[in-house]
Amino acid sequence: MLLTLKAIQFPNHERKGLFTTCIIRIGATTSLVQFMLGATLGHSMTFNQAMIATILGSLFLEFISLGLGIAGAKEGLSTSLLSRWCGFGYFGSALIGGMISISTLGWFGVQNAIVAKGILAAMALENPHYAFYVVAAISGLSLSTLVAFGFNGLSWIAKTALPLFFLVVGWSFYQILKNYDIYPLFTMEPLGNPLSISAAATAVAGGYIVFAIISPDMSRYCKNGRQVFGMMTSSIFVGEFIVNGISILISHALNTANVVEIMTQSAGWIGLFSVLLSAVKINDLNLYSAVLGFSNFLSVITRKKWHYAGLTLFLGVTGTCISMIGILEKFIPFLIMLGVLFPPVAGIMLVDYYILRTHRDLLELTHNRGTLPSIEYIKKTGKAAMMAWIGGSVVGFTIESGIPSLNSLLAASVIYGVICIFNTKIQILK
Repeated sequence: MLLTLKAIQFPNHERKGLFTTCIIRIGATTSLVQFMLGATLGHSMTFNQAMIATILGSLFLEFISLGLGIAGAKEGLSTSLLSRWCGFGYFGSALIGGMISISTLGWFGVQNAIVAKGILAAMALENPHYAFYVVAAISGLSLSTLVAFGFNGLSWIAKTALPLFFLVVGWSFYQILKNYDIYPLFTMEPLGNPLSISAAATAVAGGYIVFAIISPDMSRYCKNGRQVFGMMTSSIFVGEFIVNGISILISHALNTANVVEIMTQSAGWIGLFSVLLSAVKINDLNLYSAVLGFSNFLSVITRKKWHYAGLTLFLGVTGTCISMIGILEKFIPFLIMLGVLFPPVAGIMLVDYYILRTHRDLLELTHNRGTLPSIEYIKKTGKAAMMAWIGGSVVGFTIESGIPSLNSLLAASVIYGVICIFNTKIQILK
């Protein structure tokens, strides 16, 4: 029995052009999060060190985005469906969705903390420590309620926040060029806690590793591999190099990694307002993505449908609590954790799709018919993939030499390949 792909596979004749896909991808990668990352690197590294880390992390993201993106464009499948036939199986793909949901809750906590600190900066309180918990709780629960029960104003915020943020970043950079001698900013020593290049490269990778893994969700709208390359490369260049480079220099000039302080000092109330709008816009998407992924995970595990509003409020409260326990102060460790946990997923999928080609022939056969392979061909749980995921993560967290992101990806890829080849030989001997 074959499943129809009418709502699953994007038809070839309806796929979008290069300009459209590039604009959407660039808009998603040039956000407040990227500016925060650059400011954090700038406060802890010299400009050259920060850019080397950016190059290493970006090459890593480009490799994953291209590999999975081309697979998504060829098969016309989203990440969740592609992962089912790339080693993880039915329950394994749901677990990936659940892990992605947990990571977006972490991002929700980061952004909610920024909103709270921005509001406190506007109020100019003398003792903001205790007030932070109150403001963070109010802002997080308010947004959770709006997302749970629907609010048309959120769409207006999304349309306004990105252009305003770009204008403020451009204005801030202009002020730096106008008021500072630019050359010393390239050579000055950082005043923050020092960060190694390997840790910084992993943080760069961690900042968008989840977005790289879900590349098939967007690349399935591309017409061919060349378009995927153009979309991925342009977005990484603009997001990682231009936005990162600007924020590194601004951080050096103002001697802070605090994005609220940077925007307030360089653009006043408009800068603060743009930070608040951008954080709310991103958190709207974070919470929505967390609910979708977690709902799918629970539905697969329990075989029950879960109430959207109730699940949204539960996850919103969880994300709010994460912001209140100080995740913003642990921003780099959070990115490094993501940069170690998620690369094994990409490595396993790439090895299965391009090297082992476990289901390539079956996918190609059914793709031409506009269908998916029968459910009976899907493993319930890809045990080899799960073992490799765990093994790769352990290697990434424990091996100190090299770049942790690359270590975890290579280890998981090798472990998965060895297990699958060994299992195949055992089956042949039987």
